[in-house]
This record gives sequence, structure tokens and C-alpha cells, in this order.
Amino acid sequence: MRNKRKLIREQLDNTLRVFEPLRHISPPPKGWIRAIRDALGINGRQLADRMGEHRSRTEQIEQRELTGSVTVKTMKRTAEALDCVFVYGFVPRTSLEQTVRARAEQAAKERLARASGTMALEDQSLTEEENDRVLADMVDEMVDDLPPELWNIS
Repeated sequence: MRNKRKLIREQLDNTLRVFEPLRHISPPPKGWIRAIRDALGINGRQLADRMGEHRSRTEQIEQRELTGSVTVKTMKRTAEALDCVFVYGFVPRTSLEQTVRARAEQAAKERLARASGTMALEDQSLTEEENDRVLADMVDEMVDDLPPELWNIS
């Protein structure tokens, strides 16, 4: 199962890499629907007709796009009426592997800090080198195992 999850992360990272340039694209000030509609020269009534809706509905859709409350289903229908394809997805800030590793490192440091406190009370503290080695091992183990508590807020 370990290798399977890692393989899935690697494959998904490779698939998502093509979307990296999209991370920096901001929606137009009036939203994508309005920008595409204006660029095509389609007025609100015409879009409503193409969607089989009342004019007030297209105004509502454009407003909901701006507030983030429009549904994916509505965006797909609107895109279709504009002869577009609605694309929905997530673009990771880094790779999924880096995200998992960074979280594992944070969790391992927290776990090690708690253990170090107990060990210090018992006068059994680790050297800096030992501490680094234990931390690296803990991170590798968490990345491999993906324990359920990895994503708990601490």
C-alpha cells in the first residue's frame, strides 16, 4: 500500500505539472463569464436565450461567480452556452510529494519535541546529530506510511 500511494502521488504530480502556469492567473475583475461574453459580443439576453434562462438568471450567475457561490453545474452549463469548456481542478502550490514531506517534517518535529522534553527530564537527551537522524527517519516513515494523524491540526 505504501508504494502504491507514493506511485499515485508521483503520477498525479506529473499530471498536474501541466497546470503550474495557471497558479498565477487571476480571474478578470468582472469574472470569466462576463469577460468571455464581452469578448464574443454576446449580450446578457443572448446568453440567457442560449441557456434557456431568463435574463435575470444570467445576471445572477455572473454575480455568483464573483462571490464564489456559483455551482460547478451552473458553470458547466454557462461555459457550454459560450462554446467553452469549463475546467475545474486543483493546482498544488508545490508537488503533492513536497506537501506530504513538509507536513511529515512538521509533525515529526512536534512529536520529537514532546519526546525530547520527557527525555530531558530523565537526563537522556539526544545529541544534535542523533536528533537530526531520528527526525529524518521519522519523516521518511510518515511519508511512507501516511498515518491518519498526519493531517490532524496541532
